[in-house]
Amino acid sequence: MVVQRTPDPTHHLPISALTTGAISRTPQTNPASIVSAKPHQLPVLGLLLASLVSCSEPPPPNVVLITLDTTRVDYLSTYGAPAGATPHMDALAARGVRFDLALSASAVTPVSHATILTGLFPYEHGLRVLSAAGGYALPESIPTIATTLQSRGYETIAVHSAFPVSGHFGFNRGFDVFDSFDLEIQRTGGVHDRWDTTLGQRRSDETTDIALARLRETDGPFFLWIHYWDPHDGVLLPPQEYLPDQLIPNRENIAGRHSEFYAAEIRYVDAQIGRLLAGVADLDNGENTVVCLTADHGEGLDDGLARHGWWAHRILYQEQIHVPLIFAGPGVPAGRHSSALVRTADCAATIYDLLDVPPPRALSGRTLRPLMHGAFDPPRAAYSEQINGFDYNASMVARRPQASFLYSVAMDGWKLIYRPTDPNSSELYELTSDPGEERNLFAVEVERAQALMRDLALREPWVLEPFLAHGGPGASEEAQALLEALGYAGGGGQGESVWSWYSISTGAIHHEANELPESDRLPVLHAKDT
Repeated sequence: MVVQRTPDPTHHLPISALTTGAISRTPQTNPASIVSAKPHQLPVLGLLLASLVSCSEPPPPNVVLITLDTTRVDYLSTYGAPAGATPHMDALAARGVRFDLALSASAVTPVSHATILTGLFPYEHGLRVLSAAGGYALPESIPTIATTLQSRGYETIAVHSAFPVSGHFGFNRGFDVFDSFDLEIQRTGGVHDRWDTTLGQRRSDETTDIALARLRETDGPFFLWIHYWDPHDGVLLPPQEYLPDQLIPNRENIAGRHSEFYAAEIRYVDAQIGRLLAGVADLDNGENTVVCLTADHGEGLDDGLARHGWWAHRILYQEQIHVPLIFAGPGVPAGRHSSALVRTADCAATIYDLLDVPPPRALSGRTLRPLMHGAFDPPRAAYSEQINGFDYNASMVARRPQASFLYSVAMDGWKLIYRPTDPNSSELYELTSDPGEERNLFAVEVERAQALMRDLALREPWVLEPFLAHGGPGASEEAQALLEALGYAGGGGQGESVWSWYSISTGAIHHEANELPESDRLPVLHAKDT
C-alpha cells in the first residue's frame, strides 16, 4: 500500500482565483475601484466584504465518485434485485437519478476506469490493456477529473481497494492524497502476467475507514474517488453474517455457489457505502456533495455461463458491460430514472456540468443533465472494446480464442460485437426484445449490422500490433511471437502484416487498407495455417 501526497502550488488558493485557469500574483488595479478606508475601519470593512462574498458565492460542491469493481447492475435492488439487498444504493437512487442502461467502455478494470476519469474512449485516452510492454498507463498528457479539479482548488483524495487502479496505471496524477497499492506486475514473458491478489487488495470496510479519516482532514471543497473491489474475487470475504446460509467459506463452497457469494460481497459493499455517505453528510449536512456511483464492468456468473459460455469478464456481452450509474446531489432532481442508452464515458462531462467547470478538453462523453430533467437529448452510441490478444494478463484467450479482439458499438436499441478474428462470427442483438443476447441477427439484419460497422470504421479504434515499451504499438520479434502464440501469422515474409481488410459493403477481403475508404473497412486477422 502506498500513500502519496502531491503538493500543488495553487491548492490553497481560493476558488475564485482559479476560475480562469490563470493566477495573478500582482493584479493590476483600477484607481476608480480602490476603496479608501481609515485604519480603524479596516477590520469592519473586512468583515463586511467577507460577509458579502459568503452571501454571493456559496462554496463549490464537493464530489464523491464511487466506482464498484465487477458489479452487475441486476444485483442492486433499485435495478431489480430482491428488495432490501442494497438499501443504501437504493436510497442514493431515490434521492437522485438512476440510469437504467449505462454501458462501460471495457470489461477490464484499468481501461474502464480511464474512461470514467477522462470522459474519453480507450482509443482516445490510450490505456488499452492491463499488462503489456506499453499501452497500460494513462498518458500524462490526458487530463482527468482529478487534475482538473485540483487546478480549481479542490482537495483531491483517492482511496482504493485494489492494485488495478493504482499509480502503476497512471491514475495517481492530480491527487493530493493517493491511498492505493504499490505493486509490480509479475512478468512471465507471455500471456500469463499476474499480480499478487493477496497483497494487492483490501476489504471495503477498511477502505471506507481510510476514506472517512481522510475526509475529516479536509478544509475546503474536496473530490474523493473511492474504489471498492470486493465482488471481483473471493480472496477477502465479508463477515460471516453476510454469507449465504452463514456457510463457512472454502474453495468447494465458493465454487459451488459462486453467484450467492458474489451477491453477499455486493450486500457488504452496500453497507460500507451507507457508512461513507453518512460520514459525508456529517461534513456538509448532505446538501453540497455531488455523488456519482458506477462500476467498471460486470461479470458473467452462472447465467452468463449458461448463455454465452463464460462466467467472468473480459468479453462484451451485457452481463459484462451493463453497469449501474446513479447521480445525486445539488443540481440533480430526486426520484427519477432514465431508460436512455448512456455510457460511463458520460460521468466526467456530467460532473463538470454540475460543478459549472469547463471540461479541460473536448470529450466524447456528454453531460447527462438534460436526461436528468426529462429534456430531449440526442441519442448516444456506446463504444466498448477488448484488446485481449495483446494483453499479457489475458490468459483466457487460450480457452476463448474468439475473444482475442472485440469491438462493440450500441445505438438505437441494437448492439454489434465485431470479431476481427472471424468477421462472419460477429454478433448483432436487438436489446429491447433480447436483453440476454441469445438471438444473433448478424446474418439476418444486414443493413443494421452494416450501419454499426460503419460507426466502428469511422472511429478507427484498431490496435493492429502489440504494444512496445515506448507506449505505442509497433512490430517486433516479441510482437510476432505473441501473435503466433495466439494462433495468428502473416504470409511468411519478415514484417509482413497479419491483417487484411473486410469490406462492409461487399464482404470481400482486401489485403491493403488503402484499397477501401475508411468508412467501409474493418480489420481481419489471419489465422495461422494448420
